[in-house]
Amino acid sequence: MTTDTAQPAPAPSPAATTPASASGAGLALMLLGILLFALNDTLGKVLVTQYSVGQVLLLRSIAGLIVLSPVLLRQGWRPIFRPAQPGLNALRVVFTTIEVFLFYMAVKQLPLADVMTYWLAAPIYVAALSPLLLGERVGWRRWTAIVIGFGGVLVALEPSAATMTSAALISVIGSFLFGLILLTGRMLRGTPDTVLVFWHLAGSAVAGAIVAPFGWVQPSPLDFALLGLLGVVAMVAHLCVNRALKLADAAVTAPAQYTLLVWAIIFGWLVFGDVPRPAMLVGSAIIVASGLFITLRERQLGKAATVMNPPPA
Repeated sequence: MTTDTAQPAPAPSPAATTPASASGAGLALMLLGILLFALNDTLGKVLVTQYSVGQVLLLRSIAGLIVLSPVLLRQGWRPIFRPAQPGLNALRVVFTTIEVFLFYMAVKQLPLADVMTYWLAAPIYVAALSPLLLGERVGWRRWTAIVIGFGGVLVALEPSAATMTSAALISVIGSFLFGLILLTGRMLRGTPDTVLVFWHLAGSAVAGAIVAPFGWVQPSPLDFALLGLLGVVAMVAHLCVNRALKLADAAVTAPAQYTLLVWAIIFGWLVFGDVPRPAMLVGSAIIVASGLFITLRERQLGKAATVMNPPPA
């Protein structure tokens, strides 16, 4: 096993050389994007209790594609249909489509904060799989953080006959798939964000169109607008996060992604009356601490830190 020995300082990234005002703007945009994702996930949990997951995904994805279309028209369609790594792009679409289905299935049955706790473990999965799939070296410090992070997942899961429900297993599988999405995102760094987002929405729309007719419920005009709003807010949140990553360094923006858990606890209590379990709070604290250590250690070593668009991104 190799060690995380100090390496020569890498050349500063554009974000690292930006003035403090740009870093502050990047942090503010990241916090806003995370808040929008949390609001969107709360709205999704409300809607998925009334409509099937397929129907929610279909209408959400169509709305997102409509919002994205002006950008695609301006940039041209060639990159969309001729991506640099079509096989890997297709595999990522499979991952994102299954993951978003599992996410909405999980929030339909579990408190929002519980689901977010499992999904926030995704950067830990990325760090654990990066030696195998990316050929990256992981030293003993990060391996220790990975093991502790997995321990946090077990604490939050609180394994027992009563807690090992299908919803909990769906959450664990979904969060692992989310980790694979982040990992393939690293492998597709040269692919424009619009290409990744388009195919994610297109895959979700096709899957939703296949299953939605089997549980279709005619929405009221208000609910129809809210279902479309899911896609619009998600797109705005994506823009905020992506812009934040261009303005500020990952070391500045990465810790802000964990405010998603704070919002999930607040909205879960205000909207659904969910009171966080002590085991969930302890487990989430362990997961967040491990994820932050891995992110900051990767930054120290000059590696590409894992900063994520929150689920179901």
